[in-house]
Amino acid sequence: MNAGTLRGAWSLILVLAGLSAASPLATDMYVPALPEMANSLGAGSGEVQASLTGFLVGVILGQLVWGPMSDAVGRRPVLLWGTSSFAALSVLCALAPTAAILDAARVGQGLAGAAGIVVARAVVTDLFEGHQLARVYSVLGAVTSMGPVLAPLVGAAVLTVASWRSVFVLLALIGLAVALGVGRCVPETRVRTARTRGGVAGGLRSMGRLARRREVLLPVVAVAFGGAAVFAYIAGTSFVFQELYHLTPAASGLVYGANAVGNVMGSLACGRLARRWRAETLLVASAAGGLAATATLAVVQATVGSGVVCTWACLFAGVSAFGVFFPAVTAVAQSRGRDAPGAASALLGCGQFAFSAAAAPAVGWFGTRSPLPMALIMTCCLACALLAACFTAGDAPAPSPVPGQPAAPPG
Repeated sequence: MNAGTLRGAWSLILVLAGLSAASPLATDMYVPALPEMANSLGAGSGEVQASLTGFLVGVILGQLVWGPMSDAVGRRPVLLWGTSSFAALSVLCALAPTAAILDAARVGQGLAGAAGIVVARAVVTDLFEGHQLARVYSVLGAVTSMGPVLAPLVGAAVLTVASWRSVFVLLALIGLAVALGVGRCVPETRVRTARTRGGVAGGLRSMGRLARRREVLLPVVAVAFGGAAVFAYIAGTSFVFQELYHLTPAASGLVYGANAVGNVMGSLACGRLARRWRAETLLVASAAGGLAATATLAVVQATVGSGVVCTWACLFAGVSAFGVFFPAVTAVAQSRGRDAPGAASALLGCGQFAFSAAAAPAVGWFGTRSPLPMALIMTCCLACALLAACFTAGDAPAPSPVPGQPAAPPG
C-alpha cells in the first residue's frame, strides 16, 4: 500500500485512531463507577482502585512486548490478537464476581490494549515520512487527548441507565469494532524482508540496540520528562482548583475540560505547522513554550501569589504546548528508529511513563496548599525535556528508510 498522500487514507487513520483511543477510554471510562463497584463486589475502595494501577502496569509491560514482536512477526497478527483479546478481557471484567478477578482481568486488558497503542505508531512509521508523519501523529494525538475528557462523561452516561458492568460491555464492543476495523482497513505494513530475525527475542534485542543509539534515545528522554510534567499536572490540578480556589467539582471539571480542548487544538496545530517546520523545530519550540508557561506560574505564585485566572491561563498555555510536543517528539523518534519501528514505539511508550510514577506523588509530598509545588515540578521536568529536545535537534538526522518498506516521497 502506498500511502504517500493522506488523500484516501482516512479510513486507515480512523482505525489507527481507534487503536490509540481504546486504552485511554478503558483507563478512565469506569472511574465514575468505582464506588458502585466497591459496593457490588463487597470490596474496599483500595481494592477496586488497584484495578486502575493494574491496567496501567499491563499497558506499560505490553508495549515492551508487542512493539518488538510486531517487528518480528508483522503488524496484523499482533493487532488482531490484541484487539480481540481486549474485547474478551473486557467481557471478563464485566462478569468478574470478585475484586481480585477484576484486578487480574484489568492487567490482562491493559496488556492486550497496549498492542493497539504501540503497533499503531509503528504502522504510521511504515507508511508515512516527512511532514506527513507528523501530521498523522497529530491526528492520533488529538484523538488520544480527548480520551480523558470523554471517557468519564461516557461512563457517567452509561451509569444513569445501567450498572457498572455495562461500562465494560461497552468497552468490549469498542474492542470488537476496532478488531473488525483492523481486519478490513489495516494492511500488513511490515514486509517480510524487513522483519527482525530471531522472533520475539530478536525484537527485544533490536530495542536494546535502539536504546544505545543517541539519536533515538534523546527524544525518548524528552518524552519521559514531558510525560512526567503531564502526570504532575494531572495529580495537582484538581487539588489546586477545588481545595485552594474552592471551585466545585463541576467547575473544576470545566477547567480540566477546557485545558484538554487546548491540548487537542495544539495537536491539530502541530499537523499544520509540520508542513512548514521540521518536527525537531516544533519539538524545541513546544518544550520552550510549555516551560515558559509553567515557569511564569511558579514565579508569579512565589512572588505576588497567583489567582485562579492566572493559574488557569498558565496551565492552559502549558497543556496546549503539550499538544504540539508529543506528536513532534513521536515523529522524531519514530523517524530515527525506522529500521525497527515497533521497538522504537515501545521505547517511546515506556519512556512516557518512566518518570511519571515519581512526578505524580511528588506533588502531594511537597503539598497541595499552593500551585507552587505543581508548577515547580512541571517546570523542572519541562526544563529537562527542553534540554533533551535541544540536543535532539542538534543531533544527527534520521537514517534513511529500510529498503523494501513502503514510504511516502519526501513532502
